[in-house]
Amino acid sequence: MLLPAASAPARARGRALQEALRAAVRSGRLTAGTRLPSSRDLAADLGVSRGLVTEAYEQLTAEGYLRSGRGAGTWVGDAVRAARPRARDLAPRSPGAKADFVPGTPDLALFPRAAWAAAQRGVLAEVAHQELGYPDPRGLPRLRTALAELLARRRGVVADPERIVIVAGVTQATALLGFVLRARGVRSVGVEDPGSPQHAELYAAAGVTTVPVPLDGEGLAVEALRASGVRAVVTTPAHQFPTGVAYSARRRADLLDWARSVDGLVLEDDYDGDFRYDRAPVGALQGLDPEHVAYTGSVSKSLAPGLRLGWLLVPDPLVEEVVARKRTLDLGHPSLDQALFARFVERGDYDRQLRRCQRAYRERRDALVTALEEHFPGTEVSGISAGLHVIAALPERYGPQDRFLADLAAAGVAVRPLSDCRHVRTEADGKGTIRLVLGYAHLSPARIRDGVRRMAEAAAC
Repeated sequence: MLLPAASAPARARGRALQEALRAAVRSGRLTAGTRLPSSRDLAADLGVSRGLVTEAYEQLTAEGYLRSGRGAGTWVGDAVRAARPRARDLAPRSPGAKADFVPGTPDLALFPRAAWAAAQRGVLAEVAHQELGYPDPRGLPRLRTALAELLARRRGVVADPERIVIVAGVTQATALLGFVLRARGVRSVGVEDPGSPQHAELYAAAGVTTVPVPLDGEGLAVEALRASGVRAVVTTPAHQFPTGVAYSARRRADLLDWARSVDGLVLEDDYDGDFRYDRAPVGALQGLDPEHVAYTGSVSKSLAPGLRLGWLLVPDPLVEEVVARKRTLDLGHPSLDQALFARFVERGDYDRQLRRCQRAYRERRDALVTALEEHFPGTEVSGISAGLHVIAALPERYGPQDRFLADLAAAGVAVRPLSDCRHVRTEADGKGTIRLVLGYAHLSPARIRDGVRRMAEAAAC
C-alpha cells in the first residue's frame, strides 16, 4: 500500500505517504484497531527517514485517522466509517423458506462430532512428518486399502486399492472422467432423463456434450441408449435419481451387454446406495463387470457434503489417465483429511454412522409418507423405500402444477418439481399431474409433518 508513496519525488514523499495512509483507512484496507508498525520499523521497511514517518503519523492522528498513546504505539482510529469488505456466502440454500423439502441434503446435525474429533486427535498424534508432504494423487494407501475392504463388504464391488482414486466428491469424479473421455476422443455421454441437473454442466466443462436417454419402470431404456450412438453413460442403478427406481436384474444385465458390445463405459453413481429400508441394498453394478463400469461414491449423504471427500474406482485401462488428470487438477486430496477418514473407517466408526443415519432416515421417510396420506389423500409415492427423497404424485385436483408451485412459494414452502430434473422439457411440464421430488433427510419428523401441513394450507387457498 505504501511503497508507491515511498518512491515519490523527495519533496512530495511526505504528502504521498499521508495520502496513502488516509486512502487505506477510508477503503477499509486498514481497519479500526489495526496496530501500525513503529515509525522506526516502517521507515526502515520503506527506505525513508524516520522523521518523515513520524510527521505522517502525527498529521493523521491530528485528523482522527490514527490514535496513539505514550508507549502504546500507533493504531488505526475508529472515527472513519469505512466500507468494510464483505465476503458473500454463495452456498446453495432456500432463503426464507418456512419448510424446505428440496432434496440432496442430509441431516448435518447427525455429523458424529465426538467420534470425528477423537479420530482427528489420533491422526495428529500418529501421523509421520513425511506424510504431510504432497500425497500420492490417487490418495493415501491406508485410505484406499480401508475403502477397498469397506466397498467390497458393503456394496459388493471388485475393489482393488490400486484402482481407487480419492476425489473431492462425486462432482470431481464426474469431471475427471469427462476430461479423460474427451482426451480419448469421446464427444458425447449419455445421461438418465430425468436425472441429475448438474451432469450437462460438468461434462460441458470437459468439452463433452450430454445425450438424454429416457427411463422406464426398470431403469435406463437400453434400446434408446443403443440408438443414441454414445459409448459412455452415467447411471444411478441402485436408486435412480430422481425417480427412485432400482434397476431390475434384467436391465442391469442388458446395460452391461451394451457396454461390452460397444467397448463402452458405464459410470455408476452410488450416491445413496447404503440407505435401503425395506431390505438389504442391491449390490453395485460394478461388481458384475469391473472392466466396463467406473464406480463412484462419497460421504456427502452419510457424513457431510462440506467434507468434499469421495472415491472413484475405475477400470484398469483408465487408471493412469485419471491419476494424471487428478495430479494436474490439485496434486492430490488433503493428507490429514484422508488419514482421518481412514482411521474412522478402520475403527468401525463409519459403519456405526451409516447405521445411525439409516435408522433416522427410515423414520423420516415414514413420517413424510404418513403426512402426505393425511393431508393429500390419494397421493402416490413411487420408488423403492430407500435414499433421502421420494417422488410424490398428487391427485389432479391440486393442479395445475404451475399454480400449485406458485402457491407453495408464496407460503414459504420450498419444493422441487420432477420436471426440473428433465433434460428434455416439454410444454406439458407444469400443466399436468403434480410430481414433486421431496427431500426429507434434513428434517425432523415434527418439521416434516409441519411442512406438509403448510403445503396443504397453501394448496387450499
